[in-house]
Amino acid sequence: MSALVLDGKALAQKFEAEMRERVARLRERAQGSTPILATILVGADPASATYVKMKGNACERVGMESLKVELPESTTTDELLAQIQALNENPDVHGILLQHPVPPQIDERACFDAIALEKDVDGVTCLGFGRMSMGEHAYGCATPKGIMRLLEHYGIALAGKHAVVVGRSPILGKPMAMMLLGANATVTICHSRTQDLEGHIRRADLVVGAVGRPEFIKADWIKDGAVVVDAGYHPGGVGDIELEPLKERVSAWTPVPGGVGPMTINTLIFQTLEAGEKALA
Repeated sequence: MSALVLDGKALAQKFEAEMRERVARLRERAQGSTPILATILVGADPASATYVKMKGNACERVGMESLKVELPESTTTDELLAQIQALNENPDVHGILLQHPVPPQIDERACFDAIALEKDVDGVTCLGFGRMSMGEHAYGCATPKGIMRLLEHYGIALAGKHAVVVGRSPILGKPMAMMLLGANATVTICHSRTQDLEGHIRRADLVVGAVGRPEFIKADWIKDGAVVVDAGYHPGGVGDIELEPLKERVSAWTPVPGGVGPMTINTLIFQTLEAGEKALA
């Protein structure tokens, strides 16, 4: 079997070219204004700083602007809430990203939920999740929404298929399951405490690895012809799924790196552009 590689890196580059044209057209209509993504980084975690920089670079590549807000490690919940409120009220800001994780003294959920729905371009608010789950408009969580855009582009049929999502995090596993359900898949959510996890995965037409453990999902658990989406990334360039033995017997798979990751950042920028178009049109 010649498996289809779901190349998120190449697709993100294609989408960026399209977004550059949209941003240029919007700038003409809006007298030089462009969508602005505000990124909030609390503390000095090196990985978080790298992710924020990558998102700023992605904005720049498509002609958008980013507003960097850097706060000290000692920031309190109230101080962060005040900063978020100021960005909510700033008409020049169209999207707000609060980089996860924040220092332990901060109530992260309260801060996520303080982001205005129309600026929640990373899809992290409870209100946005609820609206998305009910089939109403909201910006989806960037990683699962990026996966859906990847599957759609490559023509992966979802209606009637049995999808198994391994992982239940509020920003990946749970919204992923709701998005697949919205696309008429039959969805099973599994996690590290699921009994007979192997049995559930063996029956899956589509497996999404989102459990956060390196190669936790073994290749021989996955049936021939399945679609494999690995949303994990760990040192050594491995994901949550044992991919190497699968490459010749599944129908489609995402590489690690270069599959899901580029689509996550691309989706954040895409949704910021959409928010900017609504505000500036």
